[in-house]
This record gives sequence, C-alpha cells and structure tokens, in this order.
Amino acid sequence: MIRRFVLIIAFLALYSLAASAAGKPVSLHEALEIAMAQNHEIRAFGNSLSARKEDIGIARSYLLPRITFEERYMRTTNPTYAFMAKLNQQRFTQQDFSIDSLNNPKAADDFQTSFSFEQPVFAKKAYVGLDMAKKEYGAGSDEYIRKKQEVALKVVQTYLMVLTAKEYVSASEKAVEDAKEHHRIAQLRYDSGLGLYSDTLRASTAVTEAEQRLISARKNVSVAKRALGLLLGTEDSVEVQDETFRVPLMTEKYYENASMQRQDIRSLEERFENAKNALRLANAGYYPVVGLGGSYQLNDHRAPFGTEGESWQLTAFLRWELFDGTKREHERSKAKFQIAETEEHLNGLKKAVSFKVYDAYLSVQEAAKNAELARSALKTAEEGKRLVEERYANSLSPLVDLLDSQVSLDHARANAIARENDRRLAVVKLAYESGTILKDLEIE
Repeated sequence: MIRRFVLIIAFLALYSLAASAAGKPVSLHEALEIAMAQNHEIRAFGNSLSARKEDIGIARSYLLPRITFEERYMRTTNPTYAFMAKLNQQRFTQQDFSIDSLNNPKAADDFQTSFSFEQPVFAKKAYVGLDMAKKEYGAGSDEYIRKKQEVALKVVQTYLMVLTAKEYVSASEKAVEDAKEHHRIAQLRYDSGLGLYSDTLRASTAVTEAEQRLISARKNVSVAKRALGLLLGTEDSVEVQDETFRVPLMTEKYYENASMQRQDIRSLEERFENAKNALRLANAGYYPVVGLGGSYQLNDHRAPFGTEGESWQLTAFLRWELFDGTKREHERSKAKFQIAETEEHLNGLKKAVSFKVYDAYLSVQEAAKNAELARSALKTAEEGKRLVEERYANSLSPLVDLLDSQVSLDHARANAIARENDRRLAVVKLAYESGTILKDLEIE
C-alpha cells in the first residue's frame, strides 16, 4: 500500500512538472526528468521491453504442466466404439456379449468428460529456450537504458539550442540598437552639413537588415522551444532557465574504460551469448522429451457431465524424434554462422566505440580552444568597433568602415555564443559516447 502511494505521488509530481513545463522556465535537470517519464520514444521502448519480459513467462510455460478439460459427445453404431462406450459408462451386461449385439449394436450415445494433464520432466529445448528469453530481456534492458541516453543527449542539444537562440536574440537586439545609433550619428552629421545623405541611407538600410536578423532570431527561439517540448512529450513550447550547467570532464582513459561497458555493447554481448544458445537449442533437438501424464474421465449416455462411469489413468512417456528431414543439421549450421556474424558485429562495435570516444575527446579540446578564441575575437571586435565609431564621429573614417566593423562585431557575438555552447555540448557528447551521460547529468 505504501509503495503504491509513493508511486502515485511520484507520478503526480512528474505530471505537475510536465503540465507546468510550458509555463514557468524549467531547468535542464527538470527537462531531463520530464523527458525520462514522458518522452514517447522512451515510453514506447518501455512497453516493448515489458513485452519481451513476457517472453520469459512464455518460455517457462513449456516446463509447467498442461491441464486440459474436455467435454465430448459421440453417437455411433461402430461395434468397437459402441462396446467401449457402454463399458466406460459401466452399463455393460451379460446380454452385451451376444454375437448379434456385438456385430450389430444399437446406436450408442456417450458424453465423455475428461480432465487431463501432462508434465515435462526432461525437455532440454525448453530449458535452453528459457535461458534465451532471459538473455534477450537482459539485452533489451540495456537497449532501453541506451535509448534513455540517446533521448538525454537530444534534450541537452535542444536545451542548448534554445539557450543559443535566446542569446542570438539578445545579440540581434544589441545589433539593432547599434545600427540605430549609427543612423542617429549619420543623421546628425548630415543635418550639421558634415556628412553625406547617402550615409544616412546606408545606415537606415543597416537598421532594416539588423531588424530582419532579429525577426529570424526570435523565430528560431520559438522553434527551438517547441522542439524541446516535443522531446518532453508535449505539443507546447517549453521555456528554459538561463543557467550555466557544468558536466564534469574526466581523463581520456576514464572514458575509454567506461565505453567498453556501454549499454549497446553489453546488449550485443548478451545477443552473442544467445547466438551460442541457438546452437545449444539446435543440439537439444537430438534429445528426447520425458514426461508424465494422466487423466480423470467421466462417461454417461444420457447427459453432459454425467457420472455413470468414472476412470483414471497415469502415464509416463519418452518422446524421441529420430529423423526430421535433416532440419536439425541445418539449424546447427545456421547457428554457427550466426555466432560468427554476431562476434564480428561485437568486435566491430567495440572498435567503433573506441574511435568515437577518441574523436569526442579531441572534439572537447577543439571546442574549448575555439570558445577561448571566440571570446578573444569578441573583445577585439568590440574594441575595433569602438575605435571606428569614434573616428567616424570625428570625420576620420567613412561610414562604410563603421558598418564593416559592426558586421564583424555581430559575427563575433554570434560566434562567441555558438562556440561556448559547442564546448558544453561536446562534453555531453563525450559522456554519451562513453555511456556515462546519465550519471554525469545526475539523472541515473
């Protein structure tokens, strides 16, 4: 009861988070928690995993007894069946031994009620099948975790996309302010007879272009928020907090070691074992099935479920398929090829993962250096624009130099934003490639 209450409270909390995601800004951690609970891909995969778990019960059922109830009616003049029916009904009399009754019996009615069971005692294929179902479920569980990691990476990417788009809006708004200031200065110079009318026109055009970029930037914010909502299982746009989250950066060796335990590798290792089990399953076809059986039977000539006669029997059986048209031989050959195929896939995956971790680690270093250079370039562009603006105000530089410096500054602002978020995303991608993303984002 307590456990059910806790689950209800947890569900209501997640539902509340999802419902408010479109209203108040959510943190990255909150967005990840909502995605883990509400993302449609994860929920679909969870149902698929639950279906695989039922395969274990299906496989186990072949080791459990089969209990059958049957009600059967027969009317016959067949001498053998008529004789057997009366005998089962315990109505057999001395007159039934007459030659005429035996050769030409009257039509006999028989309602047969039976309960029967069959219990395997030794069924090697069933044991192997159960082991295969368990391993397949284990492989599916690892794939489920990997799917969560994939969705977590998408959430971080989209969350950063929203942050980047919002910062682009801020940069574009600043660019519009700067362009309007340039236009004001150009207009003052023209009004005072120190400037050209063409400068005011060019400055006005620069304002219009800056406003167009601002419109596009605002559109990109709306699209990014809606994309984040899609990952969180809602059709609404999701507002994010302007936070600076950090993901720990470990040594390259740490990521290399962790990557060999990545869930998709573990899943393929389970399937490699199952490929071996497929060979065991084919070999199990050469073994007999040993079991017990029995039945309890009621017979009556008047009505169903009647009890004129009753009987029971217990049996033991050994069922051995001696020849199946070489099916087992082909199954063994197929299983051997599948073992070799899966082993090659596994070895290839391990090498590919090792390469991806190596590439991702270098990408982190590259992104960090680029972010540092972008910040330096932004400072240079800001100072260059300030100097050109002063020179233009003092009639020492043409307007074209001021507009060019403004374009460089706008580009430097956007580049600094993009490079910083590229650096943060590169660390998260490294965690994803090594399989530590859920742990590093503290949602495991």
